[in-house]
Amino acid sequence: MDWINIALPKGRLGEKAYAMLKNSGYPCPAIEDPGRKLIFENPEKMVRYFWVKPSDVAIYVERGAADLGIVGKDILLEYEPEVYELLDLKMGKCRMAVAGKKDFRDPVGKTLKVATKFPNITRNYYAGKCRDIDIIHLNGSIELAPILGLSHVIVDIVETGTTLRENNLAVHEEIVPISARLIANVASYQFKDAQMGAIRESLQKQVESND
Repeated sequence: MDWINIALPKGRLGEKAYAMLKNSGYPCPAIEDPGRKLIFENPEKMVRYFWVKPSDVAIYVERGAADLGIVGKDILLEYEPEVYELLDLKMGKCRMAVAGKKDFRDPVGKTLKVATKFPNITRNYYAGKCRDIDIIHLNGSIELAPILGLSHVIVDIVETGTTLRENNLAVHEEIVPISARLIANVASYQFKDAQMGAIRESLQKQVESND
């Protein structure tokens, strides 16, 4: 039996993902101890966990450093990695949306200025609407862009909408719902299909029991 390497995203999503894996029969007590270790192993189950930056999970899986990973659908849509999407874990739910000032009206006939951390998702969405846009790539505090006149709207992840409301902004269009997905390395899934399939099935049963 081979080791199964699993990339977990640092933060709340990763902690919830590990809890699901633990409840599915793949615990690793060492991961629950505070410290600076990066890799955690359960020799009995032949699973090895490691924490990585959420946006890097898909890279580790695509490149084969990890066999499985937990990643937000937004990362898959933005970077389009060559991986298998095995399961919607139905957690970390939010939505990708277009937001702007409450009184925003699309300036027809003019190029729409859109600030975002997700240029690929934004480009694909507006291409489907045949809308001419100018993408302004920002890395943080996206909500400031329409307030200060840098952009007409933003494309960003919206969870509760609290930040938007507190800054007199509102959602104008929903692009796609977002949730955490279990992904697999393409080659690994061919050679370790029994082990990886068992993990997937265990997680699927838990997802279905939570519905």
